[in-house]
Amino acid sequence: MGLRLKFNIVLLVVFIVGLGVSGFISHELLHRNARDEVLRNAGVMMEAAISMRSYTVGHVRPNLPAPTDDSFLPQGVPAFAASEIMNLLRKKYPDYAYKEAALNPTNPRNRAVEWETDIVNTFRANPAHAEISGTRDTPTGTSLYLARPFQIKDPACLACHTTPDIAPAGMVKLYGPSNGFGWKLNEVIGAQVVSVPMQLPIANANRAFYTFMGSLTAVFVVLFIALNLMLSFLIVRPITRMSEAADKISTGDMDIPELADKGRDEVALLARSFNRMRRSLEKAISLIDDK
Repeated sequence: MGLRLKFNIVLLVVFIVGLGVSGFISHELLHRNARDEVLRNAGVMMEAAISMRSYTVGHVRPNLPAPTDDSFLPQGVPAFAASEIMNLLRKKYPDYAYKEAALNPTNPRNRAVEWETDIVNTFRANPAHAEISGTRDTPTGTSLYLARPFQIKDPACLACHTTPDIAPAGMVKLYGPSNGFGWKLNEVIGAQVVSVPMQLPIANANRAFYTFMGSLTAVFVVLFIALNLMLSFLIVRPITRMSEAADKISTGDMDIPELADKGRDEVALLARSFNRMRRSLEKAISLIDDK
């Protein structure tokens, strides 16, 4: 096995190990960043919905007519306003979803489905939990959700959600006497859930990963070629010439020129030593012949 082959085998082993470690670390890091990006997007949507609720309470509801026995305007309900505005957002971004999922909602469209019910029950069982996130499979791919508990903290809310007989008659007429009643102060009645698709961030992470790995491989190929050229010109060829010269000298051929020994590296030192040995050998043979 030649010196060049040994060198290339070691270099390839180092590259394969380095590529594997770098690939694992970069893959995990890029996909973690993709997940963090999705969570940031979900957090922005959540805060936007909360802002819409606050705006409805502070600026929309006071300008609406009071509910009567025959009329009830849901536009004054913060949950309705936030959901409607988020539904408008979904027309352009259909994979992004916002829902105020409740176990016993006033508006039936807000009733929690199975996986949302599990989230609400988790909040009810663990009041200290302020936020839950996770992933789930959807028809369009993996989606990450961010959920926060929806808790009754304002006693004024109970005027509409305690019993049907004290609730606005127009609301009971619109939604029925069986929806959204029996709520209690400080009770977790649902969860604000934002779902954001992970398809695009994951695709971006994979693209960045493949670009990084391709660039790393290209750098190695260039380095591999450069090192082999250096090895060939600086080590393999000088040593090969010394080996050929030694073979000729061993057969008595002293007519070969001296090796180039300029420089201060180890190969130049070896060439100078070889040339001194050759001259000493020539002198010794000459002394023997003179006798």
